[in-house]
Amino acid sequence: MAFRALVLALALGCAAAFMGAPVTQRTSRAAGLKMTTQEELAELAESNRDALGAGLGFWDPLGISKLSFWTLSNEETIGYLRHAEIKHGRVAMAAFLGFCVQSL
Repeated sequence: MAFRALVLALALGCAAAFMGAPVTQRTSRAAGLKMTTQEELAELAESNRDALGAGLGFWDPLGISKLSFWTLSNEETIGYLRHAEIKHGRVAMAAFLGFCVQSL
């Protein structure tokens, strides 16, 4: 019985090494974040006057910038879509790097 208690104590003690620091709960989800509105997106697109942006301007043919996903506000939906675009871009870059490495 004492051996089982010792093994259990050692297992739980070692597992605590893999635990992160306790996370404190914030009262507000967007306390320090500045959300982007649809008007700010259009203004940003109009101010971008490189070769591609000069002809297109603000281009949203499906009207996704006006939608709200999963009971999120419009600003939070725009943030979610930006985050998803960055994440998928990184995955695509890693996939291309893997393709290049395996073809050597």
